[in-house]
Amino acid sequence: MTLDSILPQLTQDVELVVVDGASPDNTSEVMAAYVSQHPHIRYYREEVNSGVDQDYDKTVNYANGEYCWLMTDDDLIVPNAVSRILDALKDGLDLVVVNSEVCNVDFSEILEPRLLNIARDNEYIEGKHESLFAEVGSYLSFIGGVIVRRAFWLGRDRVSYYGTLFVHFGVIFQSPPIRAVRVIADPLIKIRYGNAMWTARGFEIWMFKWPELVWSFQGISDESKRLVCPRRPYLEGKKLFLYRAIGGYSVNEYSRFLSISMTGLKAIRAYAIAICPAVLSNFISAVYCVINRKNTRTGMYNLVRSPHANWATRVLARLMGVPRS
Repeated sequence: MTLDSILPQLTQDVELVVVDGASPDNTSEVMAAYVSQHPHIRYYREEVNSGVDQDYDKTVNYANGEYCWLMTDDDLIVPNAVSRILDALKDGLDLVVVNSEVCNVDFSEILEPRLLNIARDNEYIEGKHESLFAEVGSYLSFIGGVIVRRAFWLGRDRVSYYGTLFVHFGVIFQSPPIRAVRVIADPLIKIRYGNAMWTARGFEIWMFKWPELVWSFQGISDESKRLVCPRRPYLEGKKLFLYRAIGGYSVNEYSRFLSISMTGLKAIRAYAIAICPAVLSNFISAVYCVINRKNTRTGMYNLVRSPHANWATRVLARLMGVPRS
């Protein structure tokens, strides 16, 4: 679906580079069919799986264009998105960030019309590095919104960020500060929410790997970093309870990640949440979403799709108009 949303928008000025990180599925057969019909697609199959960060880096290296849109593999671009990007590019821009709308798995409903809550385009020029971090950093956990100047990317340290799962974030916010960025307010991407390859690793990623990366940058104030994410989100009982409700936190995660580093009342609370009946935590969280309707549709969507959702959660989701699939 992703390729089908891109191909009609290609022009002679745009190439499509696909890197297959030694996937064990039938990607090579699928791509052979696409390449036979669209010879301008360049497909590279790697011999070993180097990880998502290195694969994105390889893709930029393989590219010939001046700018690279670091597209994801299961989201869609809206009609005329490529032409909008080409119109937005101008000399000197290091980065273009495009907004997204969040959809359910089959794209039949919109959960959030604008993931980045801005109404008009913004530009961040030299000296606005920290403002970009504070205002757009949280959104930039999503790599599909990134169009980067290839020379800028290749001139930055990427290797140090292999294994973080967010190599693009490291490229953008390392020193020296990025000079010129444009953020497009209109959503040009439809995110297929709830289908990320790392859903099973969500606790580790969002409680540890992402915060560690965000808080690693020198020259950015703690206040700006907190606007992106807490330094230790696993200390917040509310977050642990939500992860328990969606099936992302249990005694296994407590034993693996928290039991050694936490002591006292915080450890007791974390363990109590880990053993709380998941169906009960799911329902309580759903009630919270109903009471606090503002900005909770994606939260309710996670809850109703959880293996711990029961009929009560499904009824509450229906009251909010949140789809089950």
